[in-house]
Amino acid sequence: MKVCIVGLGAIGGLLAAWLARLPAGRVQVSALVRGATLAAVREQGLRLDDAAGSHRFDITVADDPAALGPQDLVIVAVQAPALPAVAEAVAALRHADTTVLGAMNGVPWWFFDGLPAAPDAGAPVPTQGWVLDSVDPGGRLRALLPPSRTVGGVVHMAASTLGPGHVKHAMGRRLVIGCATGGAGPRTAAVAALLAEAGVEVETSACIQREVWFKLWGNLTMNPVSALTGATLDQILADGLVRGFCSGVMAEAQALGAAIGLPIAQSPEERHAVTAKLGPVRTSMLQDLQAGRALEIDALVSAVREIGQRLGRPTPLLDALLGLVRLMAQQRGLYPR
Repeated sequence: MKVCIVGLGAIGGLLAAWLARLPAGRVQVSALVRGATLAAVREQGLRLDDAAGSHRFDITVADDPAALGPQDLVIVAVQAPALPAVAEAVAALRHADTTVLGAMNGVPWWFFDGLPAAPDAGAPVPTQGWVLDSVDPGGRLRALLPPSRTVGGVVHMAASTLGPGHVKHAMGRRLVIGCATGGAGPRTAAVAALLAEAGVEVETSACIQREVWFKLWGNLTMNPVSALTGATLDQILADGLVRGFCSGVMAEAQALGAAIGLPIAQSPEERHAVTAKLGPVRTSMLQDLQAGRALEIDALVSAVREIGQRLGRPTPLLDALLGLVRLMAQQRGLYPR
């Protein structure tokens, strides 16, 4: 089986290393990368640090999809702002039956392809097949990467990059996956079997959008607030005023989720209690800010606001949060003006 990982950041590098550990002949692992990462992996291999020590894996890397050829599975592990630039390369890696697995944060391009029709979900307007301008302007991603061949993924792992092609695994091996168009299917089953063999704690979901929305519900506030303040999760939640503001934004998003058929039974305070147990964690958006990388504002925040606009539901607190984090990122050259 030929598997290509697009993007060898923290999660992409981690999955590539675990797959490379499989017995010889089980899978051919490659990666589509560029720049310093391409040079580092060619010279030193893909490096992984974990509780068991330091490891090196020799995998094929290239910056041109033609050099890698058609793949059976393509794992897209780039950050959301980078996806439009690599989408054509991902499409070039596919053959007639290739599966694309998205392992990314936020609302994906296929999000509204697997939701129930409006009458079943109780939504005030039909949502099936919506294309969000904040995520996929003009439907370009949807055309290049058809949802019918896509498996969605929700990552519950903690990892970081120590340098180009060098990944450190901190905790967690859980990955929830499901068909982008809803239900269970052979694509999901095949991906689940392979990743489980590689040591991933895989769960399958008949409605992966529900898993995406629930994770997003927490990231929607913690990520941008941490980027705005430089605070870790425990510091954010220890401030009563900030905690209350986050709860207000989450309540707005919770109402939107219920309207599109993705209700959340948990209260914002209950979610805060879970988040607080993580301790002094720097969110991914704060890490991106400190490293000078583009911020995942649209997939995490803008998309939720656009859903509210489509539904005709005001989100004043969410609007304020989006405006502040967007302006901050623009001032630092990390978000387009």
